[in-house]
Amino acid sequence: MSKKKKILITNDDGYFSTGIKELFKELSKTYDTFMVAPDREQSASSHSLTLNHPLRLHKIDEDIYSTDGTPTDCVMLAIHLLFKHKLPDMIISGINHGGNMGDDVTYSGTVAAAIEGSILGVPSIAVSMANYEPGIPMKRAAKFVSNFLKTYEKLNLDPKTFLNINLPKDNGKDYKKFEFTSLGYRMYKDIVIHKTDPRGKPYYWIGGKPKWKSSKGTDFETVSRKVVSISPLTLNFTDSSTLKRLKEL
Repeated sequence: MSKKKKILITNDDGYFSTGIKELFKELSKTYDTFMVAPDREQSASSHSLTLNHPLRLHKIDEDIYSTDGTPTDCVMLAIHLLFKHKLPDMIISGINHGGNMGDDVTYSGTVAAAIEGSILGVPSIAVSMANYEPGIPMKRAAKFVSNFLKTYEKLNLDPKTFLNINLPKDNGKDYKKFEFTSLGYRMYKDIVIHKTDPRGKPYYWIGGKPKWKSSKGTDFETVSRKVVSISPLTLNFTDSSTLKRLKEL
């Protein structure tokens, strides 16, 4: 029986994306690696779970599966069907085509899969490449993740804490430097574009460009210096100081 660590990988870009394919290839050299990922792009799906229609799981290749659900669905299906209710040693979501920093983690399907892992008590990591453009290689990014896993246990993290990794755009050199960071702040000038289709019915595009506050020690500021950002996150939204004040009040 294999004694290798079992790692589940997923994403929100789809099983066919460059990031997850390179990650699967790299991690398979060392670990028993399984992929369960959406069959289509599920960006900004957040931590949504499909409850209003049945899900289908398709085998693409050895240890590679796709589903018509969200990243959270992928984790749920993998645990219950592939792992037979047993938990993998780790869940890694990514490598996402684009950054997931600051407030944007609340929208991210990539981060949501890591959140689901933390809820299940599985050490989890979300990985993204900021400023990604089509055609940019992901091999060095995948290699960074593999190397980072060799030192993961030394961090002595509670499984309820998951890591959100954002890498700068690949510049042709290996990723060697990283810093532990907090979430940054971005101010979106959100716009809703109103259009009319050929049948005269209205439709809308939600858009806008982010403007980041470059605060030292945050994920955005770190990535802007071409350094890998690693942010420890937790799902506990409780405002402890306000809770204490309200109880006293």
